[in-house]
Amino acid sequence: MRLTAETKKDIFKTHGEVDTNTGSAEGQIALFTHRINHITEHLKINKKDKSAELSLIKLVGKRRSLLDYLTKTDIFRYRAIIKELNLRK
Repeated sequence: MRLTAETKKDIFKTHGEVDTNTGSAEGQIALFTHRINHITEHLKINKKDKSAELSLIKLVGKRRSLLDYLTKTDIFRYRAIIKELNLRK
């Protein structure tokens, strides 16, 4: 699946302040979550796709580091994004 520009704009508009603010931590976390969900569904069907599994592990690590950054800088933004995206922890 290729993310279209419209899909990315929608993700950044709902989780960032505006659609052009692609560097916000919330927007990037939302984008990573969207990609993680898609790869997870792909891996349910294609269990032996090791390259997709590796990319999933890398994306989860990137998202985790951004979430750790948010906990250090602003705990309220962290709690808000966790609640919005229904992430555990």
